[in-house]
Amino acid sequence: MINKPKGTVDLTDRKARIWKYVEEVIDSVMEKYNYNYIRTPIFESTELFHRGIGDATDIVTKETYDFKDRGDRNITLRPEGTAGVVRSYIENKMYGTHNLPVKVYYNGTMYRYERPGKGRLRELSQYGVEVMGSNDPLMDAEVISLAYNINKMLGLTDTVVHLNSLGDKESRDNYRKALKDYFELHLDDLCADCKERFVKNPLRIIDCKVDSDKDYFREAPKIIDYLNKESKDYFDKVCEYLDILEVKYVIDPKIVRGLDYYNHTVFELMTEESKLALGGGGRYDNLVKMLDGPDTSCVGYAVGLDRLVDELIDRNLITNIRDDIDAFIMYVNEDEKKNAIYLANELRMSGFVVETEYNNKGLKSQFKRADYFNSKYLIILNSDDLNEGLITIKNNKTKEEEKIMMEYIIYYFDEHLSDDNLEIGEECCHHHDHE
Repeated sequence: MINKPKGTVDLTDRKARIWKYVEEVIDSVMEKYNYNYIRTPIFESTELFHRGIGDATDIVTKETYDFKDRGDRNITLRPEGTAGVVRSYIENKMYGTHNLPVKVYYNGTMYRYERPGKGRLRELSQYGVEVMGSNDPLMDAEVISLAYNINKMLGLTDTVVHLNSLGDKESRDNYRKALKDYFELHLDDLCADCKERFVKNPLRIIDCKVDSDKDYFREAPKIIDYLNKESKDYFDKVCEYLDILEVKYVIDPKIVRGLDYYNHTVFELMTEESKLALGGGGRYDNLVKMLDGPDTSCVGYAVGLDRLVDELIDRNLITNIRDDIDAFIMYVNEDEKKNAIYLANELRMSGFVVETEYNNKGLKSQFKRADYFNSKYLIILNSDDLNEGLITIKNNKTKEEEKIMMEYIIYYFDEHLSDDNLEIGEECCHHHDHE
């Protein structure tokens, strides 16, 4: 038997339906905020990620899936979404429009070769947002509130945004020097990864999961104390706008984000109950230029869908997922089967969820199948009734039966089922005009 690769999952049954629902909520909210969907390739030139994410990050040094294609080109499966979106922004000259900022969102699979665990997969899914062409602190606040509001709509009302600022280049350079001076005194104590970070990217030491509980870590310099006036004013504005947007946040000096290209605002979405980081992001004003595009201010975030869906399931927060069908059509002979095919098609095209028999089993077996699908109604066909244009409809809950004219079936279900089918988050509704 061939099994799925390590670090991947099959999405089936209820979890797949919850996943689909979450995606529908995301799509719906993005539409309200006027963000356009963007889709970029799953594999890109290796150079894009080495330049775009940075050679000093764990993602590029340890986790990317790199290979040579048949044309001897260096190709990498995307480990995150931002670099590909920025490449698309530059290649498609999206900056050549008066309609800045460009606001887009994506939803797709990423690939990282790391040790699999709960909420950490080798094929992972993320949805994310990128806004290119605005250096207004309002844009940071909107992006954060967008992520926050999606969580709230999904039932994660205990979401708190952990917020920090990396400041501008001057602020970061001052802070980097202070960090190096400080951690030089504790160099022997640092884990192997942090010793490497000390040389390449000392800001990443703050992000360390191994040493973070040690006393000297807690007393390390905080970037907030090294912000120049311009950076501090920018951060204060972001906080002010978040207050107006009623986003619950705390200022957390430990949030630095692992990727090299961030500046000013950085944030993570945390849940209070499970202390789980679901995603994060921030402002990155240098990446477009680093990838040979025009100087462009950007802000964005990404959320792990695997982690998000697991959290919703663990806390039983999605209760409105449909696990029934509207009708099961039953028959026993070929003539009845043809009518069943016709009726199923009519009802489905009118927006109802319908199932029928595909293995020519007897009525007893069909009753069991209807129960398996939690069918609200049974449509029972028999040749004598059909000769008179009649069908039998049985309410599977009350067990009441009635005969109606076959041509009235859509009207019948419009009257008896339409209100039941309107679920929270469902954009389409079953109203039909039959004039």
